[in-house]
Amino acid sequence: MSNTHELDVLNRRQCLDRLQSTRVGRLIFTEGALPAVQPVNFRLWHHDVVIRVAGGGKLAAAADHQVVAFEADDLDQDLRSGWSVTIVGHAEPITDIDEIVEVAGTFVTPWVTGRRDHFIRIKTEQMTGREFRDPASPHYHAAAVSESAQ
Repeated sequence: MSNTHELDVLNRRQCLDRLQSTRVGRLIFTEGALPAVQPVNFRLWHHDVVIRVAGGGKLAAAADHQVVAFEADDLDQDLRSGWSVTIVGHAEPITDIDEIVEVAGTFVTPWVTGRRDHFIRIKTEQMTGREFRDPASPHYHAAAVSESAQ
């Protein structure tokens, strides 16, 4: 395989579009003064990431309004292609009843058993994205034409 792949920087709209296409990412936060990374299912809500949790370190980070990072991707190891989007911002618990009702309707059943009664919002303060593509691929040209039309 030749090394002809390109690294494209995604704009905000492209990042949001990529995030809409997947439901699992990784939350990076501080727990016990150490970095922690946990997979989470999520939804975008008003351009912020929202996750549903039972409690524990993720909820504690939100209650403390910690700066956290969130990363989601879709990578194909065989084709050496894919994308990655990272969001950095302050975490906060969603406590307003109207907002809880609104976000509760957007979530599928959690992947693991047990109650998940808390919602955490990651306020998008910084968003970056990258895409690795083979410019010789017909898919590359179709995607480039589609995105330039937006």
